[in-house]
Amino acid sequence: MPRCLAITLGCLVSVGLLFADPTLHIDAGQVTAPVNPTLYGLMTEEINHSYDGGLYAELIQNRTFQDNSKAPVHWSLVQGGNAAIMAIDPGQPLNDALKTSLRLDAAGAASGNRVGIANDGWWGIPVRPDTTYRASFYAKSDGTSSGPLTVSIESSDGSKTFASARIPGITGDWKQYTAMLKTGSDAPVSSTNRFVISTESPGKIWFNLVSLFPPTYKDRANGNRIDLMQAMADLKPGFLRCPGGNYLEGDRIADRFPWKQTLGDLATRPGHAGCWGYRSSDGMGLLEFLEWAEDVGAEPVLAVYAGYSLKGDHVNPGPDLQPFVDDALDEIEYVTGDASTKWGARRIADGHPAPLPLHWVEIGNEDFFDKSKTYDGRFTQFFDAIRAKYPDLKLISTVMPDHPNHVHSRTPDAVDEHDYWKAADYEKDAPTHFEKWDRKGPKLFVGEWAAFEDIVPWNKKSESLPATPNMKAALGDAAWMVAMERNSDVVVMQCYAPMLVRVDPNADRRWRPDLIGFDSLTSFGCPTYYAFQMFSQNHGDSVVKATLSGLPVVKVAPLDYSVTKDSKTGALTIKMVNVTDAPQTTAITIDGAAGLAPTGKAITLSGKPDETNSLTDPKHLVPVESEVTGVGASFNYTFPPYSVTVLRLPAH
Repeated sequence: MPRCLAITLGCLVSVGLLFADPTLHIDAGQVTAPVNPTLYGLMTEEINHSYDGGLYAELIQNRTFQDNSKAPVHWSLVQGGNAAIMAIDPGQPLNDALKTSLRLDAAGAASGNRVGIANDGWWGIPVRPDTTYRASFYAKSDGTSSGPLTVSIESSDGSKTFASARIPGITGDWKQYTAMLKTGSDAPVSSTNRFVISTESPGKIWFNLVSLFPPTYKDRANGNRIDLMQAMADLKPGFLRCPGGNYLEGDRIADRFPWKQTLGDLATRPGHAGCWGYRSSDGMGLLEFLEWAEDVGAEPVLAVYAGYSLKGDHVNPGPDLQPFVDDALDEIEYVTGDASTKWGARRIADGHPAPLPLHWVEIGNEDFFDKSKTYDGRFTQFFDAIRAKYPDLKLISTVMPDHPNHVHSRTPDAVDEHDYWKAADYEKDAPTHFEKWDRKGPKLFVGEWAAFEDIVPWNKKSESLPATPNMKAALGDAAWMVAMERNSDVVVMQCYAPMLVRVDPNADRRWRPDLIGFDSLTSFGCPTYYAFQMFSQNHGDSVVKATLSGLPVVKVAPLDYSVTKDSKTGALTIKMVNVTDAPQTTAITIDGAAGLAPTGKAITLSGKPDETNSLTDPKHLVPVESEVTGVGASFNYTFPPYSVTVLRLPAH
């Protein structure tokens, strides 16, 4: 064969254009694994302003004046040329939890000349027409002034007022005041706005816990943002891993998620230092996590602090660790206990009468980073205590068996694998990665995974890229998901990470890629979001045997797949990922599925590798549904280039 012809043929094979049509053979009568109802789940942590300034619907930034000990950041004076002073005041604490307040010296206030304080929110205060906001704050006066005060939502320059309310008067003692603010039908949809509390009476006033809430998901009083919650609910998640990621352990032991301090009245929550450059208000506390899971139809996977923090702090196994073990037992009791238990009674008092379902507890987070190599001892101490009190709970190790820090003194029920790889590496490894897992060992919880295009997330250069990934990454992600679903006998849970990111031009973003992007007003899902939604919404309860033959021998197979069956109806669901630039016509043969309807449905996500979604074009790449005809024991289907496809084949 001439060398030039050999090269040409080799190139054709490499792009999948010159080989016999592949064949997907399905043996519908042979089940290879159950599909766990919690296979598809959610993972978030307080990063990229996922909670404060994101999912948590509070619109005031620095509401307790603790973000900076020297200056009231995100607050400014409102005054029309009149004398006024605004300052942080540690001498007038609201209580032992909120020890600093904001003092307004409104000496120059007078009738017709207001003085006040304004908050710029999280990259602005969002305004919509015909919307009711709930404002609240604690205040006290020096006795020389009793108000009244005006609370308002205004344009950033103060030229327009969209909603306002009047507080008749305040006293010399701390008291909470509330007001409802309703915008008119002519209010513009905008975020270049501020929240103002003002007075026309001279005197000194102290403020704390200043809050402004828009309507929330399911109308929860201390609730979450509607569009972001709906986006997560639309994924039909089986679980929510909470509190999630590095947020659990914090930079130092003192910075760990302080779950007991996050319960009850917001005025008793001091907040704590986060590990991604900003403070956490703890408005999103443990109960709010549990209600979040409940509201989207998921069950919690509870992560408990296990004595290791990001900057290297650790607690040695033994007596020093025991208080942390006891704290974890209390936390589990809060989630699952009834009224006869101390912490179950506390949950009931906090407003959630029924215990929540809990099947999995993760002990720590990413303890493979712990250079002290104490995780085996720490895990053992937690394992023994939890198993003794809660024998039905399944316990997760955060270290893989092949790592030097792995657990060997006890056998965990599952281990948590974290994978952040290039899309091409996912595509290359997906066909065999989970097949190689020891079926006699612990199950797999793939607790963090995400494909990136070329630059690793922890490289500073990644900050110049869009916060959410493109179709190239989505193809790698989809290949990973079909591999996890195909191996559901060992992969019992999985969740993409991180979930949320602010994408404002000047937002404090610390990680990419992320599944859902948002600003103050709108949000969007990236292509991977829709691939995940396609998969989580469309699967049976069991994996059936299937083989894909006729593929070229190349580094990255052009196709990867998973096939599941609904045991009650006999319906089949085929998932196929085509990572090439060529359509792939595939012969599909099915045994053991008598009674399939002749017509099915295809759900297809496709696009060029560099295409993606954004705030300005949120639905550029979304799944498209079409009818599939000629379904039977043998039929052909062509999978488009660069595509993720779900074929739903119902039974009569």
